[in-house]
Amino acid sequence: MLLADLGADVIKVEHPATGDDTRAWGPPHAQGEATYYLSVNRNKRSLALDLRDERDRRRAEELVRRADVLFENFRPSTMGKYGLAYDRARALNPGLVYCSVTGFGADAGADLPGYDLLVQAVGGLMSLTGPAPGQPVKTGVAVVDVLTGLHATIGVLAALRHREATGEGQHVEVNLLSCLLSSLVNQAAGYTLAGKVPAILGNRHPSIAPYEVFRAADRPIVVAVGNDRQFAALCQGLDAPDLATDARFTTNTDRVAHADELAQRLGELLSARTAADWFDLLTPLGVPCGPVNDLSQAFDLAERLGLRPRTTLTAPDGPPMDLVSNPIGLSGTPPRYARRPPRLGEHTDDITAWLDAT
Repeated sequence: MLLADLGADVIKVEHPATGDDTRAWGPPHAQGEATYYLSVNRNKRSLALDLRDERDRRRAEELVRRADVLFENFRPSTMGKYGLAYDRARALNPGLVYCSVTGFGADAGADLPGYDLLVQAVGGLMSLTGPAPGQPVKTGVAVVDVLTGLHATIGVLAALRHREATGEGQHVEVNLLSCLLSSLVNQAAGYTLAGKVPAILGNRHPSIAPYEVFRAADRPIVVAVGNDRQFAALCQGLDAPDLATDARFTTNTDRVAHADELAQRLGELLSARTAADWFDLLTPLGVPCGPVNDLSQAFDLAERLGLRPRTTLTAPDGPPMDLVSNPIGLSGTPPRYARRPPRLGEHTDDITAWLDAT
């Protein structure tokens, strides 16, 4: 979808009977379709092919001949069963960029199923996420799937740039587990460089303090102090200058070492006013803080800031549909919103006529 937003003509190949699994991943639904599916499929055309059928398989081969990029997220041996493994695809189209997305790679992990929740568990993310040690919690969105899609997009764009220079395509491979480990950044580096195996810290940060959630008078509020200057400003706003000069809290390293004592004192002070009051008071002082919003409040904030978080897609045969905007701003070639997410096989006749033409 990201590439389609940026101008690519994306053809989504689906099984004629069932289509993309996410078509059935509801509730919630909108206009009779699962919002999960709708969230990641705008600007695409849907081509229904049964790759076990000889005529449809020939059409898939012709599509490979004409394509710039092929994405597939089957288990590693599946495309070979249909005569569309990378070596075969490359023979059909030497300039093809062929991107394989798997759960655990094409070697010893080839037979393992790749589901976001599973990878959050075995990839260590849940060991870092939760209210307290021994209480692992998944993230509220399929973040590993999203991160893998972003890595796949970057890899494909790099491969297209190489093809532009040399005329050669290549095989781009990404897997959920490796993308998660890479995205654990500072936590992963703490392990690889220092042998530190991190544990659940709730809403605290392992290396910065105060950088967590506190309870204001009405609802939770986040304080994200990243340096000593911001901490001094926080103490000023809280009318607690003694905290800034307390030897336990003078530097960030000191504050991390005494995080419990600091959190207790800040919690007492922050509970005296509402989250909105603290936001209005502390933000002008340069203190990063804000209430814990729900999604409705988050969209309202983005709209107040002029970020245009929604885009409306229209269709000749249905009501308008609001979807989340692409976050990439481009001055010359901005993201486009040309098509609503396709219905299963919606464009099959047009595309097969094009593929069958000689």
